[in-house]
Amino acid sequence: MSITLEQAEQAVKAAKAKAAEIGTLMNIAVVDAGANLKAFVHMDGAWLGSIDIAQRKARTARYFDMPTGEIGKLSQPGGSLYNIEHSNGGLITFPGGIPIKNGAGEIIGAIGVSGSTVENDHTVAQAGVDAISQ
Repeated sequence: MSITLEQAEQAVKAAKAKAAEIGTLMNIAVVDAGANLKAFVHMDGAWLGSIDIAQRKARTARYFDMPTGEIGKLSQPGGSLYNIEHSNGGLITFPGGIPIKNGAGEIIGAIGVSGSTVENDHTVAQAGVDAISQ
């Protein structure tokens, strides 16, 4: 099972609302279960360099079915995933990418957000996840 376009748009809408609420400009990407881009938004004025980062965060979260911040903890020097960011054409291993699950707990896609601090990126991404998972 994979995220529908309607669900992906719902996640983007919730993430945009959270970004506006906290006063930041974001790039927001949603990928399906196959890690293919399903929906994307570049908010007016958001960093151009974060377009690629948002998409890579979403794909990274789906490739490994865990939040990108957790992968980052495991990829530090001496960690079990050290240097993993060099695989798969380049991964992002800091917060802002989160898998999306359906009501049965199956991963149906992922969201990636970039454009502010990693804490804000994660907060905005979580708002997108919450819009689908509830």
